[in-house]
Amino acid sequence: MDILAQVLDRVRLGGTLLFHFELGHPWNLALPARPYALFHYLSRGSATLALELGQEIQMTEGDFVVITRGEPHVFYSDRRAKPLQIVDLDRSSARLGVVRHGGRAKPLSTMICGNFTVSRPSFSSVLEMLPPVLLLKPTADGGWLEAILRRMVSESAHERPGQRVALSRLTEVLFVEVLRSWIASLSPGQGGWLGAISDPHIGPALKLIHENPERPWTLSDLGHRVGLGRSVFSARFTKLVGQSMHRYVIERRMAEAAFLLETSDEPIARIASQVGYETAAAFSKLFHRHHGMSPGRYRTSQRLDGHQGQPHGSEANVSD
Repeated sequence: MDILAQVLDRVRLGGTLLFHFELGHPWNLALPARPYALFHYLSRGSATLALELGQEIQMTEGDFVVITRGEPHVFYSDRRAKPLQIVDLDRSSARLGVVRHGGRAKPLSTMICGNFTVSRPSFSSVLEMLPPVLLLKPTADGGWLEAILRRMVSESAHERPGQRVALSRLTEVLFVEVLRSWIASLSPGQGGWLGAISDPHIGPALKLIHENPERPWTLSDLGHRVGLGRSVFSARFTKLVGQSMHRYVIERRMAEAAFLLETSDEPIARIASQVGYETAAAFSKLFHRHHGMSPGRYRTSQRLDGHQGQPHGSEANVSD
């Protein structure tokens, strides 16, 4: 099992391009808080990214940044310039919005912006494990980034059959590549389970847990299977994953149960058994503690949300 592929498949990752900026110095852009991750690709020029808590990042041509929590942020070439407020990122439109802003002085900059959305919030731990701001610098093999983004721009420029699906798929590929690049940059002990999946001992243990969450896993059993003693395995697992093996197994079971409640009509007692609990009562108590509602209510609420659907933004409104 490819753990990352399984998780990404289940979160219903989506997203699209929102707008394309053409910027002449001096310029200043202010983006509001959003309930999803925003990404920005500086395809030309330079910029300063400033976040609410005072953090500033200098960006140069080819840099790609993800604001994983959707917090408000500002881009500028000159902070003294009057900010252009981007007030409506969610207005549905068939075409990519091109926004020209700033003066006519060089350096000129261009920036492509979009979002990553998660339709199953209970599976959003992938985004939560990323740092609030993820900056990827161009590398020798970074041609994938420019190729995907340029394809997204060309796809957005002309309305064609299947456009929304094509953009969604391209966004998924983009996100997978972002995760791969970030995971590859991690030092041992960083990144929670996303970083731990590359460890020669803990990675196989995570795979076993994901493949069979219903099994009564013990530290001795898993440690033996991956070639470590109980105490060494326990310490290594907690250090790399950021939580105990026991806690991780419970979270994995609760995630699997939530997925089954959303996607199947299996009785709750049957789902309880599939994730390792002998009685529906014991399962329901733990599920309520973990998700804040009973399994039955969770199933009903998720299906109601699914019928309502979710809006997909593809153009930004701006305001002076």
